[in-house]
Amino acid sequence: MRQALARLSAGGTALATAFAALILGALPAPDAQAFPATPKANVLAYLQSVTGNHIVSGQHNKEPASAPAQYTQQVKNITGQYPGLWGGDLMFNPADVANRQSVVDQAKTEWANGSLVNLTWHVCPPTQGSGCAFEGGVKSGVTDAQFNQIVTDGTALNTAWKKRLDEVVPYLQQLKDAGVPVLFRPLHEMNESWNWWGHRPGADGSARLYRITHDYLAGTKGLSNLIWVWNVQDNPAGGWADYYPGSSYVDVVSLDAWYKSYPSAADYQQILSIAGGKPIAMAELGKIPTAALLDSQPRWSYFMLWSEQLTGNNTNAEIQTGYFLPRVLNQGEITLPPGGGSGGTGAISGYGGKCVDVRAAGTANSTPVQLYTCAPGTAQTWTVGGDGTLRNPNSGRCLDIVSGGTANGTKVQIWDCNGTGAQQWQAQASGQLKNPQSGRCLDIPGGSTADGTQLQIWDCNTNAWQKWTLPG
Repeated sequence: MRQALARLSAGGTALATAFAALILGALPAPDAQAFPATPKANVLAYLQSVTGNHIVSGQHNKEPASAPAQYTQQVKNITGQYPGLWGGDLMFNPADVANRQSVVDQAKTEWANGSLVNLTWHVCPPTQGSGCAFEGGVKSGVTDAQFNQIVTDGTALNTAWKKRLDEVVPYLQQLKDAGVPVLFRPLHEMNESWNWWGHRPGADGSARLYRITHDYLAGTKGLSNLIWVWNVQDNPAGGWADYYPGSSYVDVVSLDAWYKSYPSAADYQQILSIAGGKPIAMAELGKIPTAALLDSQPRWSYFMLWSEQLTGNNTNAEIQTGYFLPRVLNQGEITLPPGGGSGGTGAISGYGGKCVDVRAAGTANSTPVQLYTCAPGTAQTWTVGGDGTLRNPNSGRCLDIVSGGTANGTKVQIWDCNGTGAQQWQAQASGQLKNPQSGRCLDIPGGSTADGTQLQIWDCNTNAWQKWTLPG
């Protein structure tokens, strides 16, 4: 049905579009999968799982805060579907700042209805008040001296910036308390000069402000539900990596496409290179993605149409076609994995009743990880990280695929935790531990139960020696 409707609406005639809209409006959207309270690791695991084969549809909703789902509703009116990702904004206009609760309430509703949640923040500079105009406020500049103060602990402007962050903490805390992970995209398009925080490359520039923001909200304030989305615009000047705050500060790497309708092949490769195996996303678009784009750039995990651009820059037929592509996942078509939670520490047990073990309780990089008789001790103690890692606390290092390999038979080891795809492990409902970068699972060679058998990655299959029990 999806393909038939897409072909019909793609015909482009007014009659075809009207008929498709009539059919779509009469059809119910897929039953929403109400999401329970969920750690952010589950959402990250889901984004990794769709990478290369599917993409989540998304729609941003801009001001006013009193109508935080107006553009999402337009999608429903045109397609009969709600997007798989709802986007909102913590706002800047004084009236909208005073009405942030409406945005947070909508985020809770969208999550309960089975959509992922994204929040952007067009934040006023710490040189101004909590609310400001867009022109001359969000869209303004600060001097070099002022920026240096903002990113220097203990200065008046640094204190003002943290107070500005404090203003949204109660709202983000509500979402944490409700078990709603948030794809949080602060300081977006930091390679652009239109905003006060941007166009400052290098470790001490815009990236430093991002790190300070991350450490304050995630660390000091304990907002562990935030999925940190780093973002640049497709500025042809390139050099986007000069704004990257570091892999330990970023969960999703994203791009806004405004200089052209869609990311170019070179844009796509640049983002992939920066991401190093993390999920990537098209965080702002004016044009609905086409089948050709998604087939040629398959690793985007979600896209977000910008508010008024939905109908201002796309025909109904284009929107319908995009939403009914087989690759596109809408509300009701997203199933979060049951595994992948964070915080559990203990043994990882598997086939033959044996455990995942660091050879000789070693702590050095490249120490092999093997199968061994289960026994108390540091060699078999692992912490399930909210960032998709399995960390051995004794060494402080992570379960890692040797040289980042993706081929069958590549061995595993411990290595400095670095946020690369070689250290990402997604718990499957079947009990497997899947590495999304390679698409392969943690495996015991030949199903051997001999102590000292070094573990590897292999094509995911139904063999019992690919099933593991994580610490609770």
